[in-house]
Amino acid sequence: MIICKTPREIAIMREAGRIVALTHQELKKHVQPGITTKELDVIAEKFIREHDAIPSFKGYNGFRGSICASVNEELVHGIPGSRKLKDGDIISIDIGAKYNGYHGDSAWTYSVGNIDEETQKLLEVTEQSLYKGLEQAKPGDRLSNISHAIQTFVEAHNFSIVREYVGHGVGQDLHEDPQIPHYGPPNKGPRLRPGMVLAVEPMVNAGSRYVKTLADDWTVVTVDGKMCAHFEHTIAITETGYEILTTL
Repeated sequence: MIICKTPREIAIMREAGRIVALTHQELKKHVQPGITTKELDVIAEKFIREHDAIPSFKGYNGFRGSICASVNEELVHGIPGSRKLKDGDIISIDIGAKYNGYHGDSAWTYSVGNIDEETQKLLEVTEQSLYKGLEQAKPGDRLSNISHAIQTFVEAHNFSIVREYVGHGVGQDLHEDPQIPHYGPPNKGPRLRPGMVLAVEPMVNAGSRYVKTLADDWTVVTVDGKMCAHFEHTIAITETGYEILTTL
């Protein structure tokens, strides 16, 4: 069941999203060679709690971190730990914050020091694909128009869309209906309605689209070991289009 939010609920979620965006802004200052993913996690948890919110991911289905920190070939759900970032790495940081009972959710992939040209292109295309999808977030249009726009853009640049993981609704639960694939034909699925709140989050591989989960039962990596990127915003469907909630 897709839950449409009231203006009051969206106002709360706007603040949750702002806290997520502020946390990204804070962490970006610290994404440098030598820092560990655990140190980033500690900074994020402290920052979120100082803003009267709680980390959405901590304890979620047993997850141990406050953020997901996924490096290089790690796509999503990386557990913060002792891994030190080094020059030339990329790191996808997924942040959720629960404020007054509602979640905000956003992921971004950051470069560490100097990255090569192909990896820079991967980041740019993945970020651009998110906004290409959001251009289709219009009341009355079908959900899969978002999916199709993302896939078309990514594949036109010779990258691969991951199919095993999807976007989702957001609200009092971190993951709500509907599921939002980032691939597929247009004009399918439910019609978008004002009050829907959606997390759109293309995940893109430099090589093949295939991924696997490591023995820790969380960390998802590319099967071929190539780089991957992940960008995500939480949006609310409005009367005329959409509003990004996870922004400043």
